[in-house]
Amino acid sequence: MPENEFAQPIGEPVEVHRPDPPPRTVMTGTFCELHPLDASAHGAQLFDSFCDVDDDGDWTYLPYGPFLSLDHFMPWLETVQDQPDPIFFTVIDRASGGCTGLASYLRIDAYAASVEVGHIHFSRRIQGTPSTTETMYLMMRTAFDAGYRRYEWKCDDLNAPSWSAALRLGFSYEGTFKQATHYKGRNRDTAWFGIVDRDWPPLRTEFERWLETTNFDASGAQLTRLVNR
Repeated sequence: MPENEFAQPIGEPVEVHRPDPPPRTVMTGTFCELHPLDASAHGAQLFDSFCDVDDDGDWTYLPYGPFLSLDHFMPWLETVQDQPDPIFFTVIDRASGGCTGLASYLRIDAYAASVEVGHIHFSRRIQGTPSTTETMYLMMRTAFDAGYRRYEWKCDDLNAPSWSAALRLGFSYEGTFKQATHYKGRNRDTAWFGIVDRDWPPLRTEFERWLETTNFDASGAQLTRLVNR
């Protein structure tokens, strides 16, 4: 570890390029495509895919929703579609052609070259399918290709499925911030996870191996697991 002239340990020297915000461009994979959110084009299908279920459990850890009708959902969607931060994308399942999820880049910090992924909401139509993993891979790849050096994931500390997803995707747990915020009249302790640029090359290789069509049988079930730990 380097030291300064006072014999104090200091961080390794770095030259950090300030990246532009992640581009609002279509990201195309084998199983899904991500399109910049367009409320008028995507709203009705998103509402149907989110709300065509018997319970509202998928909204528990989101700071908004559930929405009782399309008329309630559309104003929220129109409000967030053009924001500079978060930048929302619609997940389009290539098998069905339907709009089946949302995800965003947020807390975009050019100085630190850091960006977070969040507002992740996958319809139950694609939960547990390769589309969800590929969505996360495409967003990671786009961020690191754009020059970001840190990629973050945060969730309610009580959200066990989000914890499991972060670890499966290769994020490292970095700690829990007590009483970090509150929402829906509840306290939220926030668990932090991250991937840094030096970790990305082997993760990318493993994602691409796992996403090969030869890794899935005729029913779409994986033949080998994603191993990012």
